This record gives sequence, structure tokens and C-alpha cells, in this order.
Amino acid sequence: IGSTQHLKSKFSEGYTLVIKTKKLETCRFDTIERFVKENFGDVIVRERHQDLIHFYIKDKTLPWSQMFGIMEKAKTFLNIEDYSLGQSSLEQVFLSFTKYQHEENVS
Repeated sequence: IGSTQHLKSKFSEGYTLVIKTKKLETCRFDTIERFVKENFGDVIVRERHQDLIHFYIKDKTLPWSQMFGIMEKAKTFLNIEDYSLGQSSLEQVFLSFTKYQHEENVS
């Protein structure tokens, strides 16, 4: 029990990163994916759609300042129009709880 921020800070399993590439991109998705994986460690690509790539960053130890610094430097040479970096949503935290609940009931 606690505030939304308390629950997300205590139980979230990582961060979400959404990258929007420029329309006339010269950089392909695989180049961006490789860059994100090299700089953020354990990363899962959740979705690719048109000019958006959604990542899940598992490493919770990275400081916000470092993550934003990496992305600001990447904007120019990776032809990134915009990006969004944030905590997992409260919904994702609750879904992780239900996943564990299901695993306990199966055992």
C-alpha cells in the first residue's frame, strides 16, 4: 500500500523508452536498436511501428541524468526526432503481480 509513485519505484522492473525517428530517416531501426542495447544494457524491443520503436530497459540502476544524456547525444547522429523516457506504468506493475500470482497457482 502506498502512493502511485511509491508503488512504481518499489515494484517496477525497469523503464520504457519510445523513440520517434524523422520521416526521412537515413538511419535504420537496427542501428538505433544496436545503439540502445550498447548504451542501456539489457533491453527488450517491445514494438516497432512506422517511425516509432518501443523499448523496455531492465536496468533500474542507471541514473536518469545518464539516460537522458545518452539520448540527447543520440538525437543528432541517429536522426531521432523525439524520444520519451519514463518509469514503467502502474498498470505494468500490477500486470507483473498477476503474472507471479498465476505462476504460484500453477505450481
